[in-house]
Parts: sequence; C-alpha cells; structure tokens
Amino acid sequence: MLLHTERIELRPITPTVAAALRAGGNGGLEWLGGGPYEGTLDACGGLLKAHEAGVYEEAWGAFAIVLKEEAVAVGGVGFHGAPRGGSCEIGYDLVPPARGRGLATEAARLVTAYALTQPGVEYVVAHTEPANTASQAVLERAGFARDGETEGLVRFIRR
Repeated sequence: MLLHTERIELRPITPTVAAALRAGGNGGLEWLGGGPYEGTLDACGGLLKAHEAGVYEEAWGAFAIVLKEEAVAVGGVGFHGAPRGGSCEIGYDLVPPARGRGLATEAARLVTAYALTQPGVEYVVAHTEPANTASQAVLERAGFARDGETEGLVRFIRR
C-alpha cells in the first residue's frame, strides 16, 4: 500500500525498518534533520510490540512521510493499531525543520481518508496535549472536530 499526494508519499514502516530506527539507524531512508522525531520512534516501539505479539497489520501500522521531490523522510504518521468498535486512532509527527509547511495536515488527511474507506470504520480519533495548539490546528485543517477530553488529552474525531 502506498498512499500519496503530489508532494508526499507514505512508505510503510515494516518491523525491520522499525527495529533499525529504534536502534539509531535510518531504516533505509534519508531523514531531514538526521533522523526521525520522538513520536515516530515511539510508534516504532509499539509496532515492534504488536509484531512480537502476532497482532501487527501493515495496513494499520506506521508510515514514513517522504517528500517525493527530495526523496527525504520528514516524519511519521499512522495508526495506533487496527480498528476496534467502529473507530481507529491516528498519530503523527514531523522533524522540526519540516514544520509549518502543511505536511502533517496532508499526511493526516491521507491516512484518515484511507481509514474511512475501510469496512467497519465509522470515525477516526486523534488526541493531543492541551497545550499543543499546533497539533490541534493540524487536526482541524484535516477535518477533525474537537470532541472533549480523555485522560487529560484533547480528543478529536472525524467521521
């Protein structure tokens, strides 16, 4: 599966790539700023745990956000596992030099549009820290609506 727009493509982060990134490597990708940001590394850890437990599904995993023209990875986006109860959750991050260009919004729109075409997915969820107004703006631009708070995080949904 390769999701893309004119500017970006989302390349699956496989368990092999996730292990390489967690070990400090580049996972076979050239990264803007020298490597992935902490959210992508955290997602790689979750992906590896899911793989070890036998519940990893590539279509519901993590993706590197790659600028097509430069062939450079600028962040990560993906799911917090396969859908359950009619919904799935997304997360994303960008390396600091890639921020402010609409790339996170573009990536969030891509994975959300994909998810909403899948059987049994009625809505997509995302959470942010209350002070992370930049991430909240990303979600609003991607068509999400604020939907309260959960465990101290602001919850957003898109149907």
